[in-house]
Amino acid sequence: MRFNSLLRPATALLLLGSLSPLARAQEASVSMKLDLVSWGDDIPGLSLKSSGKGTPVTAKAFTYTKPVSYAGPAIMEIHQEGADPAAAKAGAQNPAAISPELKALREKDPSIVALAKLPANSKRATVLIAAAQGGTYQTFVIDDDPTKLPLGKLRIHNYAPIRVAITCDGMKPIAMKTRDSFLATPKDGQVVYELAYEKDGAWKTQENNLIAVTPDEQVQLIILKSDASFFQNSDGSRSGFMQSVTLRRPGKDAPEPAAATP
Repeated sequence: MRFNSLLRPATALLLLGSLSPLARAQEASVSMKLDLVSWGDDIPGLSLKSSGKGTPVTAKAFTYTKPVSYAGPAIMEIHQEGADPAAAKAGAQNPAAISPELKALREKDPSIVALAKLPANSKRATVLIAAAQGGTYQTFVIDDDPTKLPLGKLRIHNYAPIRVAITCDGMKPIAMKTRDSFLATPKDGQVVYELAYEKDGAWKTQENNLIAVTPDEQVQLIILKSDASFFQNSDGSRSGFMQSVTLRRPGKDAPEPAAATP
C-alpha cells in the first residue's frame, strides 16, 4: 500500500514544525469529542495523553466508530504503544517529513507518534490519520462543529493531490484545489453530483452519482487518490482514477454549536 497521494509538507493541512515549545505551551486548551479515522488500514493502539492514556482506540479505515472525549492543549499528542509493522511499511511511501517538534518530543517519549492541531471554539472534529515516516503518523483535522457542518448538509472535501470539479444538481461546476471544501444543500433528500478531475491539462469525468442526506445527520464526502486496500475490489482491482468515501454522523451524536467568541 502506497501513500503517494498524501499532501507534501509544503501544502500539509497541519504545519506543526513552525510551533516552538513555548508557543505550544501557550496554546489555549480545548474540550471536544474526536473521531479518529485511518487514512489506510486500521491503526490499533492509539491513545491521547490528556485523556489519561486510557483504553487504546483503533482508528478504522475511513469509518466513524466510537468518538473519544478530549480535554487538553490544542496541540494534541497521539500515542501508540508498540510498533505497527504494517504502518511502518506504508509510512515509508509517505513523502511528508517528520516535523521538528514531533521529532523532539519523540526523543523524550517514543510513544508519541503524531500531533494534531485542534480547532478552537469547536465541539467536534474528525482527525484523519495516515502512516508516515519512522513509525509516525500524519494528521489532517476537519472541524465538524455544527456551525461548520450543519445537520442536513453535505460537505465535500478535496484531499486529492490534483484539482477536481464537482457539479451538484445541475449547478455550474465548482473547481476545487487540494484542501478545498464546500457545503452542498440536498434537494429532496439527496445530492446528485458529477465528479471530474484534471489530468494532462484536460478535465476527465470520473463518475455521476448521488448521496442521500437526511435532515438529522452530518454527512461529508471525501475525494482522494489512494492505494489503500479499503478501495480494492474482491479481485484486487480498483475502479476509477479517483477514490471517494462518505462519512456519516447521526444527529444524536452531533453536539450543539460552540458558543461564539466575544
